[in-house]
Amino acid sequence: MGSFSIWHLLIVLAVVLVLFGGRGKISNIMGDFAQGINAFKKGLKSDKDEEVAKASDRKPTETIERG
Repeated sequence: MGSFSIWHLLIVLAVVLVLFGGRGKISNIMGDFAQGINAFKKGLKSDKDEEVAKASDRKPTETIERG
């Protein structure tokens, strides 16, 4: 329980390499992720705006009075 196995050391080494292996790699990944989320939100908003525009273009239903 008190000793580290080879797997513990490999995992720690992998984490250290990811964090300190390259300058700004994690910030680049998070920046790309944020841009993807923003693009998704803009896409949803534009779809909603198109639906509202289509609804306003429809003509109201006309009724015929017979009498």
